[in-house]
Amino acid sequence: MFAIALKQEQYSTYILTAQDSKSRLEVVPERGGLISHWSVQGQDILYFDAERFRDPTLSVRGGIPILFPICGNLPDNTYTHQGKPYQLKQHGFARDLPWHVTERVTNDLVSLTLVLNSNDQTRAAYPFDWQLTFTYQLQGNTLTIHQRYTNQSSEVMPFSTGLHPYFLSSDKTQLQFEIPAAEYQDQLTGQVYPFKGGFDWSEDEIDIAFRPITGQSATVTDQQRRLKLTLSYDELYSTLVFWTVKAKDYYCLEPWSAPRNALNTGENLTKLAPGESLETSVQLNVTFF
Repeated sequence: MFAIALKQEQYSTYILTAQDSKSRLEVVPERGGLISHWSVQGQDILYFDAERFRDPTLSVRGGIPILFPICGNLPDNTYTHQGKPYQLKQHGFARDLPWHVTERVTNDLVSLTLVLNSNDQTRAAYPFDWQLTFTYQLQGNTLTIHQRYTNQSSEVMPFSTGLHPYFLSSDKTQLQFEIPAAEYQDQLTGQVYPFKGGFDWSEDEIDIAFRPITGQSATVTDQQRRLKLTLSYDELYSTLVFWTVKAKDYYCLEPWSAPRNALNTGENLTKLAPGESLETSVQLNVTFF
Protein backbone atom coordinates (compact mmCIF):
# COMPACT_ATOMS: atom_id res chain seq x y z
CA MET A 1 0.00 0.00 0.00
CA PHE A 2 1.21 3.47 -0.91
CA ALA A 3 0.01 6.72 0.62
CA ILE A 4 0.69 10.44 0.81
CA ALA A 5 -0.25 12.44 3.89
CA LEU A 6 0.14 16.12 4.69
CA LYS A 7 1.17 17.57 8.03
CA GLN A 8 1.33 21.24 8.93
CA GLU A 9 4.10 22.36 11.25
CA GLN A 10 6.38 25.29 10.57
CA TYR A 11 5.99 24.31 6.90
CA SER A 12 3.59 22.04 5.06
CA THR A 13 5.26 18.64 4.86
CA TYR A 14 4.26 15.78 2.57
CA ILE A 15 4.77 12.28 3.95
CA LEU A 16 5.14 9.49 1.38
CA THR A 17 4.93 5.92 2.65
CA ALA A 18 5.45 2.52 1.06
CA GLN A 19 4.27 -0.05 3.55
CA ASP A 20 5.80 -3.05 1.76
CA SER A 21 9.30 -1.84 2.62
CA LYS A 22 8.35 0.31 5.60
CA SER A 23 9.79 3.24 3.68
CA ARG A 24 8.91 6.81 4.53
CA LEU A 25 9.86 10.06 2.82
CA GLU A 26 9.20 13.60 4.03
CA VAL A 27 9.25 16.51 1.58
CA VAL A 28 9.04 20.22 2.40
CA PRO A 29 8.15 22.07 -0.85
CA GLU A 30 8.22 25.56 0.69
CA ARG A 31 11.80 25.12 1.88
CA GLY A 32 13.62 24.50 -1.37
CA GLY A 33 11.69 21.39 -2.36
CA LEU A 34 13.71 19.65 0.34
CA ILE A 35 13.63 15.95 1.14
CA SER A 36 14.04 16.31 4.89
CA HIS A 37 13.75 12.68 6.01
CA TRP A 38 13.99 9.22 4.47
CA SER A 39 13.73 6.01 6.43
CA VAL A 40 13.78 2.38 5.30
CA GLN A 41 12.71 -0.51 7.51
CA GLY A 42 12.36 2.01 10.32
CA GLN A 43 15.97 3.21 10.05
CA ASP A 44 16.77 6.84 9.26
CA ILE A 45 19.03 7.10 6.24
CA LEU A 46 19.47 10.88 6.29
CA TYR A 47 20.88 13.24 8.88
CA PHE A 48 18.76 16.30 9.68
CA ASP A 49 19.50 19.30 11.89
CA ALA A 50 15.97 20.23 13.01
CA GLU A 51 17.06 23.16 15.16
CA ARG A 52 18.93 24.81 12.30
CA PHE A 53 16.01 24.11 9.97
CA ARG A 54 13.68 26.14 12.19
CA ASP A 55 15.69 29.29 11.41
CA PRO A 56 14.77 30.38 7.85
CA THR A 57 17.81 32.69 7.69
CA LEU A 58 20.20 29.72 7.84
CA SER A 59 20.93 27.25 5.07
CA VAL A 60 19.59 23.77 5.70
CA ARG A 61 22.02 21.26 7.19
CA GLY A 62 20.52 17.87 6.42
CA GLY A 63 18.17 16.01 4.13
CA ILE A 64 18.82 16.37 0.38
CA PRO A 65 19.18 20.02 -0.72
CA ILE A 66 18.97 20.80 -4.46
CA LEU A 67 21.89 22.59 -6.13
CA PHE A 68 21.04 24.88 -9.10
CA PRO A 69 22.16 26.74 -11.18
CA ILE A 70 25.63 26.16 -9.71
CA CYS A 71 27.33 23.57 -7.55
CA GLY A 72 29.77 24.84 -4.96
CA ASN A 73 30.81 28.46 -4.87
CA LEU A 74 32.22 31.10 -7.22
CA PRO A 75 35.21 33.36 -6.52
CA ASP A 76 33.71 36.38 -4.72
CA ASN A 77 30.30 34.79 -5.53
CA THR A 78 30.62 36.36 -9.01
CA TYR A 79 30.36 35.17 -12.62
CA THR A 80 30.12 37.02 -15.91
CA HIS A 81 27.50 36.59 -18.64
CA GLN A 82 27.73 38.59 -21.87
CA GLY A 83 30.17 40.97 -20.25
CA LYS A 84 28.00 41.69 -17.22
CA PRO A 85 28.85 40.50 -13.69
CA TYR A 86 26.25 38.66 -11.62
CA GLN A 87 26.19 37.49 -8.02
CA LEU A 88 25.29 33.93 -7.04
CA LYS A 89 25.83 32.51 -3.58
CA GLN A 90 27.11 28.99 -2.92
CA HIS A 91 25.07 26.20 -4.53
CA GLY A 92 22.65 28.69 -6.14
CA PHE A 93 19.10 29.50 -5.08
CA ALA A 94 16.91 26.44 -5.78
CA ARG A 95 17.46 25.09 -2.26
CA ASP A 96 16.07 28.29 -0.72
CA LEU A 97 12.97 29.01 -2.82
CA PRO A 98 9.43 27.67 -2.41
CA TRP A 99 8.51 24.89 -4.85
CA HIS A 100 4.95 23.90 -5.75
CA VAL A 101 3.40 20.43 -5.78
CA THR A 102 1.84 19.54 -9.15
CA GLU A 103 1.21 15.79 -8.98
CA ARG A 104 0.80 12.95 -6.49
CA VAL A 105 0.85 9.23 -7.38
CA THR A 106 0.01 6.28 -5.12
CA ASN A 107 -0.41 3.42 -7.64
CA ASP A 108 2.29 0.69 -7.74
CA LEU A 109 4.67 3.22 -6.21
CA VAL A 110 4.39 6.56 -4.45
CA SER A 111 5.69 9.79 -5.95
CA LEU A 112 5.42 13.52 -5.54
CA THR A 113 6.17 16.03 -8.32
CA LEU A 114 7.31 19.59 -7.57
CA VAL A 115 7.97 22.55 -9.85
CA LEU A 116 10.08 25.69 -9.53
CA ASN A 117 9.86 28.54 -12.04
CA SER A 118 12.15 31.50 -12.66
CA ASN A 119 10.96 34.87 -11.36
CA ASP A 120 12.19 38.44 -10.96
CA GLN A 121 14.29 37.45 -7.95
CA THR A 122 16.11 34.65 -9.79
CA ARG A 123 16.55 36.69 -12.97
CA ALA A 124 18.43 39.37 -11.02
CA ALA A 125 21.10 36.77 -10.17
CA TYR A 126 20.76 34.48 -13.20
CA PRO A 127 19.25 36.17 -16.28
CA PHE A 128 17.32 33.26 -17.76
CA ASP A 129 13.75 31.94 -17.82
CA TRP A 130 13.41 28.29 -16.89
CA GLN A 131 11.36 25.62 -15.17
CA LEU A 132 12.60 22.79 -12.95
CA THR A 133 10.45 19.71 -12.39
CA PHE A 134 11.51 17.17 -9.76
CA THR A 135 9.67 13.91 -9.06
CA TYR A 136 10.51 12.04 -5.87
CA GLN A 137 9.64 8.37 -6.34
CA LEU A 138 9.66 5.79 -3.56
CA GLN A 139 9.47 2.09 -4.34
CA GLY A 140 10.78 -0.66 -2.09
CA ASN A 141 14.16 0.31 -0.65
CA THR A 142 14.83 2.73 -3.51
CA LEU A 143 14.42 6.49 -3.79
CA THR A 144 14.59 7.88 -7.34
CA ILE A 145 14.85 11.59 -8.04
CA HIS A 146 13.69 12.32 -11.59
CA GLN A 147 14.57 15.79 -12.86
CA ARG A 148 13.62 17.92 -15.87
CA TYR A 149 15.30 21.23 -16.71
CA THR A 150 13.57 23.40 -19.33
CA ASN A 151 15.06 26.51 -20.90
CA GLN A 152 12.25 29.01 -21.53
CA SER A 153 14.70 31.75 -22.58
CA SER A 154 15.49 32.98 -26.09
CA GLU A 155 19.19 32.22 -25.60
CA VAL A 156 21.31 29.26 -24.59
CA MET A 157 21.14 28.62 -20.83
CA PRO A 158 24.36 27.46 -19.08
CA PHE A 159 24.06 25.75 -15.71
CA SER A 160 25.20 22.99 -13.44
CA THR A 161 23.08 20.98 -11.06
CA GLY A 162 23.53 18.55 -8.23
CA LEU A 163 22.23 17.06 -5.00
CA HIS A 164 23.69 17.42 -1.51
CA PRO A 165 22.48 14.41 0.53
CA TYR A 166 23.45 14.24 4.18
CA PHE A 167 23.77 10.59 5.21
CA LEU A 168 23.51 9.61 8.86
CA SER A 169 26.52 7.95 10.47
CA SER A 170 27.41 8.01 14.15
CA ASP A 171 30.76 6.21 13.62
CA LYS A 172 32.44 7.15 10.33
CA THR A 173 35.35 4.81 11.03
CA GLN A 174 32.92 1.97 10.23
CA LEU A 175 32.30 3.20 6.67
CA GLN A 176 33.72 1.49 3.60
CA PHE A 177 33.70 3.25 0.21
CA GLU A 178 33.64 2.11 -3.39
CA ILE A 179 33.99 5.24 -5.52
CA PRO A 180 34.73 5.05 -9.27
CA ALA A 181 37.69 7.44 -9.28
CA ALA A 182 41.47 7.09 -9.05
CA GLU A 183 42.11 10.55 -7.66
CA TYR A 184 40.51 13.53 -6.00
CA GLN A 185 41.11 17.24 -5.54
CA ASP A 186 41.15 18.71 -2.07
CA GLN A 187 38.74 21.63 -2.41
CA LEU A 188 40.32 23.39 0.56
CA THR A 189 43.87 23.41 -0.84
CA GLY A 190 43.45 22.66 -4.55
CA GLN A 191 45.91 19.75 -4.34
CA VAL A 192 45.25 16.51 -6.24
CA TYR A 193 45.87 13.14 -4.55
CA PRO A 194 45.43 9.47 -5.47
CA PHE A 195 42.39 7.87 -3.82
CA LYS A 196 43.24 4.80 -1.78
CA GLY A 197 39.75 3.97 -0.61
CA GLY A 198 39.54 5.80 2.71
CA PHE A 199 39.69 9.12 4.54
CA ASP A 200 41.54 10.62 7.49
CA TRP A 201 38.75 11.05 10.02
CA SER A 202 41.00 13.06 12.34
CA GLU A 203 40.78 16.07 10.01
CA ASP A 204 38.45 18.85 11.13
CA GLU A 205 36.87 19.01 7.69
CA ILE A 206 37.10 16.88 4.56
CA ASP A 207 35.99 18.57 1.33
CA ILE A 208 37.13 16.78 -1.82
CA ALA A 209 35.97 16.36 -5.41
CA PHE A 210 36.37 13.06 -7.25
CA ARG A 211 36.92 13.59 -10.94
CA PRO A 212 37.07 12.19 -13.46
CA ILE A 213 34.67 9.48 -12.39
CA THR A 214 34.68 6.23 -14.36
CA GLY A 215 31.31 4.69 -13.43
CA GLN A 216 27.67 5.53 -12.79
CA SER A 217 27.42 4.37 -9.18
CA ALA A 218 29.20 4.55 -5.83
CA THR A 219 28.57 2.57 -2.67
CA VAL A 220 29.06 3.14 1.04
CA THR A 221 28.87 0.22 3.44
CA ASP A 222 28.19 1.04 7.08
CA GLN A 223 29.41 -1.90 9.14
CA GLN A 224 28.01 -0.46 12.35
CA ARG A 225 24.48 -0.10 10.97
CA ARG A 226 24.73 -3.19 8.76
CA LEU A 227 23.54 -1.40 5.66
CA LYS A 228 24.85 -0.68 2.20
CA LEU A 229 23.95 2.49 0.35
CA THR A 230 24.23 2.65 -3.43
CA LEU A 231 24.18 6.03 -5.19
CA SER A 232 23.50 5.77 -8.94
CA TYR A 233 23.45 8.70 -11.36
CA ASP A 234 23.22 9.44 -15.08
CA GLU A 235 26.16 10.36 -17.31
CA LEU A 236 25.32 14.05 -16.85
CA TYR A 237 27.15 13.90 -13.52
CA SER A 238 30.88 14.46 -13.94
CA THR A 239 31.89 14.93 -10.31
CA LEU A 240 31.32 13.29 -6.93
CA VAL A 241 31.97 15.51 -3.93
CA PHE A 242 32.62 14.10 -0.47
CA TRP A 243 32.22 16.43 2.49
CA THR A 244 32.09 15.93 6.23
CA VAL A 245 32.95 17.75 9.44
CA LYS A 246 34.63 16.17 12.45
CA ALA A 247 32.34 15.22 15.35
CA LYS A 248 29.19 15.58 13.24
CA ASP A 249 27.02 12.52 12.59
CA TYR A 250 26.89 12.90 8.82
CA TYR A 251 28.82 12.55 5.62
CA CYS A 252 27.80 13.92 2.23
CA LEU A 253 28.35 12.14 -1.08
CA GLU A 254 27.13 14.56 -3.72
CA PRO A 255 26.61 14.03 -7.46
CA TRP A 256 27.43 17.25 -9.35
CA SER A 257 27.06 17.79 -13.09
CA ALA A 258 30.06 20.15 -13.08
CA PRO A 259 32.79 21.22 -10.65
CA ARG A 260 32.69 24.48 -8.74
CA ASN A 261 33.14 27.70 -10.72
CA ALA A 262 31.92 26.07 -13.96
CA LEU A 263 29.88 29.17 -14.88
CA ASN A 264 33.21 30.99 -15.22
CA THR A 265 35.45 28.20 -16.55
CA GLY A 266 32.87 26.39 -18.72
CA GLU A 267 34.17 23.03 -17.46
CA ASN A 268 31.48 20.33 -17.88
CA LEU A 269 28.89 23.11 -18.01
CA THR A 270 25.50 22.08 -19.38
CA LYS A 271 24.25 24.39 -22.14
CA LEU A 272 20.57 24.06 -22.93
CA ALA A 273 19.23 25.52 -26.18
CA PRO A 274 16.14 27.78 -26.17
CA GLY A 275 12.95 25.76 -25.69
CA GLU A 276 14.81 22.53 -24.93
CA SER A 277 14.50 20.28 -21.91
CA LEU A 278 17.00 17.96 -20.28
CA GLU A 279 15.95 14.97 -18.18
CA THR A 280 18.16 13.13 -15.74
CA SER A 281 17.87 11.10 -12.55
CA VAL A 282 19.67 10.05 -9.39
CA GLN A 283 18.81 6.90 -7.46
CA LEU A 284 19.52 5.86 -3.88
CA ASN A 285 19.14 2.26 -2.79
CA VAL A 286 19.54 0.75 0.67
CA THR A 287 20.21 -2.91 1.42
CA PHE A 288 20.62 -4.47 4.87
CA PHE A 289 22.94 -7.32 5.79
